[in-house]
Amino acid sequence: MTDVFSSEKRSSVMRRVNSTDTSPELKVRRLLRRMGVGYRLHRRDLPGKPDIVMAGRRLAIFVHGCFWHGHDCARGSRVPKANRDYWEAKVGRNRARDVEHRAALEAKGWRVLTLWECDLKDDAALEARLRAEVAAP
Repeated sequence: MTDVFSSEKRSSVMRRVNSTDTSPELKVRRLLRRMGVGYRLHRRDLPGKPDIVMAGRRLAIFVHGCFWHGHDCARGSRVPKANRDYWEAKVGRNRARDVEHRAALEAKGWRVLTLWECDLKDDAALEARLRAEVAAP
């Protein structure tokens, strides 16, 4: 199946996909601020440039989109029909890179929390999970 957009239009659409300050990431950041927790964003000196970093707690948080990082939920396991081989390879590379970054952070003594886009739908559960992670030694 061919793409429904021209290559120029597809390029324009893909350029508009943000890697930072996404809606799920902003939701987590708002919740952390409401909880009174301080953090830093996208520390370049850490493997994978985590979305949210709490250096004093040695906690790195990644907020992953289910589609882009190949989560096993309904949205993440969906593969586009157009250019299927490309998307399977791309998501596979993203997953492999995520595993490498997590291992590198853990080797440096950091705790790593991965929040999936689909996990953010239940606000109470998300807040409870964040409170537990922030309070952990």
